[in-house]
Amino acid sequence: MTEPDYEYHGMMAQTWDLFRGDTSTWEDRPFYLEIIHESGEPTLDVGCGTGRLLLDYLSQGMDVDGVDNSPEMLDLCRQKAAALGIIPTIYESNMETMSLTRHYRTIIVPSSSFQLVLESKQAEKAISNLFAHLLPGGVLVMPFMKLWKKGFKSSWRLTGEKVRPDDGAVMKRWSRNRYDRETQLEHTEDRYEVIREGVTIINETHARSPATREYSQQQVLDLYTTVGFMDICLYKGVTRLPATAEDEIFSVIGRRPY
Repeated sequence: MTEPDYEYHGMMAQTWDLFRGDTSTWEDRPFYLEIIHESGEPTLDVGCGTGRLLLDYLSQGMDVDGVDNSPEMLDLCRQKAAALGIIPTIYESNMETMSLTRHYRTIIVPSSSFQLVLESKQAEKAISNLFAHLLPGGVLVMPFMKLWKKGFKSSWRLTGEKVRPDDGAVMKRWSRNRYDRETQLEHTEDRYEVIREGVTIINETHARSPATREYSQQQVLDLYTTVGFMDICLYKGVTRLPATAEDEIFSVIGRRPY
């Protein structure tokens, strides 16, 4: 069977929230909230997935829309929203081609989702499209992470093990990846197992080659500058501290001119 052209499908989508657990204390939650309060609404959550931030902010009465290219993740988002009594405005699209009816004061692209854009031409189209969906004076904020680390190992490792609340089945995720420093591309494999009463009833493997791209701070600055952003700032992780060259995660904020 041919795999979909979007990454988050099948067991990867179904176990996404289970393996992440409680995300209410993640540092990026107040980070984006502060930026939204400064820049204003409406806000667009790009790569909203199952609604981690989108539903949180909607529950606070904020004007936030979401977009994601995975219909399966969006279905899960709708299910979670229904349980909360929320009707979110969400769109199925990718960053390069989305054409929404609204423009936004703030656009956030959390969880390094921009790094799923693999080719330089695609990256240029994506950031141009994000720029086009901003109101004058609006801001775009995106975090990026280094993919290669010293001591990098590509062997299989257990990266998730949880009990599914619905039926008590044990869910396991095994992962391995390799990174090409010359091309800045990461290649990934994830194997999912569902075990009930000691018997593996589902075994599903996801392979993406390539899966993600690493962007240097200078490459991101060039993308922001080329498309026309101003007041561009680099921050350490998801804080308002100035970024350094050694940061494994950095965030970039730029403003569309008035």
